[in-house]
Amino acid sequence: MAVITFDRVSVTYPEADRPTLDQVSFALPEGDLCLVVGSTGTGKSTLLGAINGLVPHFTGGLLSGRVLVDGRDTAHHRPRDLADVVGYVGQDPLRGFVTDTVEDEVAYGMEQLGIDPVAMRKRVEETLDLVGIADLRRRPLVELSGGQQQRVAIAAVLAAQPRVLVLDEPTSALDPTAAQDVLSAIATLVHEVGLTVVLAEHRLERVMQAADSMIWLPGDGSLVHGSPREVLARATVTPPLAELARIVGWDEVPLSVREARRRALAEDLAPTAPRRAPANGRPVALAARGVEVRFGDVVAVDGVDVALPQGSVTALLGRNGAGKSSLLWALQGALTCAGEITAGGQDPRRLSAAEARRLVTLVPQTAADLLYLPTVAAECAQADAESDAAPGTTAALLTALGVDVPDERDPRDLSEGQRLALVLAVQLAARPPVLLLDEPTRGLDYRAKAELHRIVDRLAATGVAVVISTHDVEFAALASTRTLLMADGEIIAEGTTADLLTSSPAYAPQMAKVFAPLPVLTPADVRGGL
Repeated sequence: MAVITFDRVSVTYPEADRPTLDQVSFALPEGDLCLVVGSTGTGKSTLLGAINGLVPHFTGGLLSGRVLVDGRDTAHHRPRDLADVVGYVGQDPLRGFVTDTVEDEVAYGMEQLGIDPVAMRKRVEETLDLVGIADLRRRPLVELSGGQQQRVAIAAVLAAQPRVLVLDEPTSALDPTAAQDVLSAIATLVHEVGLTVVLAEHRLERVMQAADSMIWLPGDGSLVHGSPREVLARATVTPPLAELARIVGWDEVPLSVREARRRALAEDLAPTAPRRAPANGRPVALAARGVEVRFGDVVAVDGVDVALPQGSVTALLGRNGAGKSSLLWALQGALTCAGEITAGGQDPRRLSAAEARRLVTLVPQTAADLLYLPTVAAECAQADAESDAAPGTTAALLTALGVDVPDERDPRDLSEGQRLALVLAVQLAARPPVLLLDEPTRGLDYRAKAELHRIVDRLAATGVAVVISTHDVEFAALASTRTLLMADGEIIAEGTTADLLTSSPAYAPQMAKVFAPLPVLTPADVRGGL
């Protein structure tokens, strides 16, 4: 019997030209892990929201057809009426928190369901261990990194033991090891207790081998539902292994590195690795020595030295809580910190916010923090004015990122990926000599990431020094020539991206694993090297 059924479901938002979902039907049995894929803005969040009643009860719009979850029609059951059956984690965990500390947040949902206190305490302990956050139990939620907050949000819904778990990009802010831990825990619950999971994700390489079924949203209101191999053979969304299959002419998409590696070895595929020369020997755009950032007793950045050559693209990697974001904010001049920082002969900490932005620009993880005007057009116009750029500059950058949204759209109504792209365009309008990107690919699909790579390449070609703090090792492999690895507030490794990533089991991209020990990082490397 199906746990989730969509029967000719359509969702149309006010003033929309066409339905986001148009007469779609599918059914998911108990214990199915279904992966929802599609480009930014194709309706993935709408599909997920319809499962627990957020669509249309909170989002507005018109829903026709029937959505049944455990036999309940979501048209007649609001999210609170489905809370005992459906657990939901959205793209921005911080917006969904209702308490102050980790332990309280994990317990809150069970309290609302009236679960016995003894059972509740046991579940809290089990869930904290399950997602690996027991050491954070008494930490304030606002002090956690984005990845730690994401794990807390997942723990909070798992603790209530729902029959259905709906996750909107659950690994977008997690480092590779943490993402694997969380996905493994979820897969265990699927296989052993029959949990049904519907999961939307842009980084398919992390999860597609665990999926039982896949839904692809092409963007025209329809959907394609089937096995992962069947759907990936048709989809325009191409994770690295799917792109590899197309490059070498395989009739089926391998769903795991192991499968791809065995086939590559059997066919004796050995692409020639390209040479990627870092921008050594060029003038330094930003230099920092002995940077130290403290938050009370916590040392977030501990005596870090950084030199960013002009025209360089540097990836900054490290587990959640390693100090990456704190380092970027310190280099931008927005944090009180010890040490020396020099960019363009000036210390950005001693400049006004507007002056510092023209010298060192930072695109933060939480894109919405920089958006405050009522329309996309107003944000673009304001960015042009503040950056002394020609009218239309920011809008052109947004288009170049592959994101097409109406000028009159409220930024708060955009998807996470669309908001990130808008903030990136706003910040790039200032044409800064140093650009710091904190998790810029969070919420971006593969096409948008390819466009971002091209923009980063063009900026580097004009002499801009770019730093990309990311958990997306595939993007780091694609976009950077130099990599820094952080742990416990310190830079513990530094070198070329090829050397650093291919020598790390945790941070190696999929092509490096498939063709090891060859220093091949991306499908493009394979295409050029065969």
